[in-house]
Amino acid sequence: MGATVQFVATSPQDLKNEITADVKVVLDDFLKHFKPVQPAEYLTRQQVSEMFNVDLSTVHNWCKSGKLNPLGIGSRVYFLRSDIEKSLIPLKK
Repeated sequence: MGATVQFVATSPQDLKNEITADVKVVLDDFLKHFKPVQPAEYLTRQQVSEMFNVDLSTVHNWCKSGKLNPLGIGSRVYFLRSDIEKSLIPLKK
């Protein structure tokens, strides 16, 4: 059995405006709390060396000194772009 709803003294435009306003409030609240997840970007040693315009041996030395955190799978070595960006420090003048 379906329920019948009657809107007394409400024009179709007023009803549309009320619905639109409520939907906007819900969407605004959703967007405040929504944080899209960015996929992790992995870089090879070659890409890191090209990014900083340095030799592969420099990238190797940065790994040995702990400046970069290498990740590996098999014989492949990768670096998270976010880790590389975090390892950069501001220079004081």
